[in-house]
Amino acid sequence: MEREKEDQTFAICIGNKDCEDLEIRKIYQILPDDDAEREGYIRVVDESGEDYLYPQSYFILVKLPHEVKEALIIAR
Repeated sequence: MEREKEDQTFAICIGNKDCEDLEIRKIYQILPDDDAEREGYIRVVDESGEDYLYPQSYFILVKLPHEVKEALIIAR
């Protein structure tokens, strides 16, 4: 389980055109989805608490310290 937490990826939202479940400048958890990435999308856990596909251009991936990742995961 500890390894799973370390593999969590996060991104900052920089766009949300026509997406009410995204907030600009907010950090979101990104889930792996190779098929979506090939199509230009990423799987994001949005404001609804569910994961959905959004355009990659709406996000910038960020590397966060381990402590911050843990806090974000626990907060969900």
